[in-house]
Amino acid sequence: MPKFLQRRWHGYHTVWAFLLLLVLIIVVSIYNWVLGIVSLFLAGTLCFTMLKAELSFRRNLVEYINGLSFRIKRVEGEAIGTLPLGIILYGEDRSVEWNNRYAGEIFSRKSLLGEPLPELLPDLVPAAAGGPPVKRETGKEGIQKEVRMEISVDERYFQAVVIPSERLLYLYEITELIDLRQRYEEEKLALGILLMDNLDEAAQGMDDQQRTSLIAKVTSEITEWGKQFEVYLRRLSSERYMMLLNYRSLQALEESRFVILDEVREMTADLKVPMTLSIGLAFGAESASELGALAQSSLDMALGRGGDQAAVKAGQRLSFYGGKSNAAEKRTRVRARVIAHALRDLIQESDRVIIMGHRNPDIDAVGASIGLLRAAQMYNVEADIVLEGPNPSITRMLEQLRRDEELYSSFITTEQALQVMTEHTLLIVVDTHKASMTMEPRLVQYASRIVVVDHHRRGEEFINEAVLVYLEPYASSTCELVTELLQYIHEKVKLSTLEATMLLAGITVDTKHFALHTGSRTFEAAGFLRRLGADTILIQRMLKEDLQEYISKAEIIKHARMVYDHIALVVTAPGMKIPQLLIAQTADTLLGMTNVLASFVISERPDGLIGISARSLGRMNVQVVMEKLGGGGHLTNAAVQLEGTSKEAEARLLEVLAEIEAKEGLFE
Repeated sequence: MPKFLQRRWHGYHTVWAFLLLLVLIIVVSIYNWVLGIVSLFLAGTLCFTMLKAELSFRRNLVEYINGLSFRIKRVEGEAIGTLPLGIILYGEDRSVEWNNRYAGEIFSRKSLLGEPLPELLPDLVPAAAGGPPVKRETGKEGIQKEVRMEISVDERYFQAVVIPSERLLYLYEITELIDLRQRYEEEKLALGILLMDNLDEAAQGMDDQQRTSLIAKVTSEITEWGKQFEVYLRRLSSERYMMLLNYRSLQALEESRFVILDEVREMTADLKVPMTLSIGLAFGAESASELGALAQSSLDMALGRGGDQAAVKAGQRLSFYGGKSNAAEKRTRVRARVIAHALRDLIQESDRVIIMGHRNPDIDAVGASIGLLRAAQMYNVEADIVLEGPNPSITRMLEQLRRDEELYSSFITTEQALQVMTEHTLLIVVDTHKASMTMEPRLVQYASRIVVVDHHRRGEEFINEAVLVYLEPYASSTCELVTELLQYIHEKVKLSTLEATMLLAGITVDTKHFALHTGSRTFEAAGFLRRLGADTILIQRMLKEDLQEYISKAEIIKHARMVYDHIALVVTAPGMKIPQLLIAQTADTLLGMTNVLASFVISERPDGLIGISARSLGRMNVQVVMEKLGGGGHLTNAAVQLEGTSKEAEARLLEVLAEIEAKEGLFE
């Protein structure tokens, strides 16, 4: 019996009460023994009656408790058996020792006795063994209390709660919750912007009727596409649409690889310049305003990569689709003039200009830096070019620059640049837009004002802090962009013969002697430099090949093989270390072979990394291939550096090629 019930009559208060009564009886007996005997008899009778009542109470209480316990156990057993919650006890060998009725109904059988738990619930075995769970709760002493997981059984979903210490498993159904959650995710809002990115170029030379007919034709195709994928389209202007859709429709669009890009391009293929579309989509933002900003950012990314593609920003994931066609030249003189005037103002407001290219700079990066150096000097602003360490690709170029002491003295090291940088210093980054690829990322971090001049397709990483960005993937080279800026940055542009030659050399190298990635603006820039005295003979001397390098290149090419009929692939022997420049030159040479539309050269570099250089003639986007491996570049010129072995790099490359071929085809 509980102590609080025992204290009901046998506590100290009861004992003291009877002792007091006994004292009173003794006192009464002293004065009147007859009255004392009567009082003693009455007290004894009272004590007997109380004792008898107490024993009866205890007996009734025990009977009541026993009856109540029996009823509780019976109801508890029935409740556990009929509870809509699966309960399973399993043994040390992970076989079922007991289950309630509902657990049997989950697996469509009465009893699970003796059934192996790994066969019933394969996903649950690690948790049942005390392994890594999805969600683990521990007690105060760090002892694992329970493991929670979501599992599926015959298209039904259950929340599983495992208590390893008791070898006990609970299962309760959450199918409706999962369906509701999935529906919620599928119906989340996604927002996008669709742009006819080269309408002016495609409609050039057309009269108003033809232009209107072209727009109507493309608009009809876009509208049908929107209906097919349940996308609400709202026309904002003659060339821009707003897209509203849910996540389910976005997934369908991604699975279709945004087929509208190919349909519009093929539909207008008979035009001098086929019409192309660019799409920016965003999903996963917490507010509509943030979603709109991300959609515009995605569109800018697609345009920065050359257009004719879709960029999808979903949470932390950024995906690109399309980009099969070469970027159509659509720069205007107005943009070059506006950028030049803005750059001029920034230079005049600065106490110093520091110009920096990418790591292992090439002729294009150095040539563009020299052009911008001259732009700063025309306004009497002190300027320097950051150059660190020797580089085989610019060895002959530096030999020519050393002959001009004044120009060569403008080259400084990264440490010197960090020392002279102030709050009012202007940093100009050329031939790259990624801080991690610059010669010294700390300069980007410390600079208060940054200008980016680049011709590469925009990647996910970008110097967002830049106050002025001139990124034109339609240009052949950064030297071409700088040459155009020089024509507007000062009324009377003065370049020395050597400076003009270095700018023209950058254009020559990046266009493979004006054979690839050239437009009318490329030749205009080259003509301007030629008028300023650029020496083409000097360029030819700088670009001459070394005989030993040519022989080495021939040795590498001997191991070339064809894959997918039109792709030349070379993998050098293990232990054979080749400079990155020679890897790139070999890829260029392979591209000149008959029936070769793209080339890939894989080799170990002197620094221990595996270099892959990729080239194409435009029918294959090698940039997409290299991006999947962690690199980047242009549609026709890209590269990546990997860790591991040449064989591992080859396997990864072939895997990516197979994936692209299966999804959308390698060649346009």
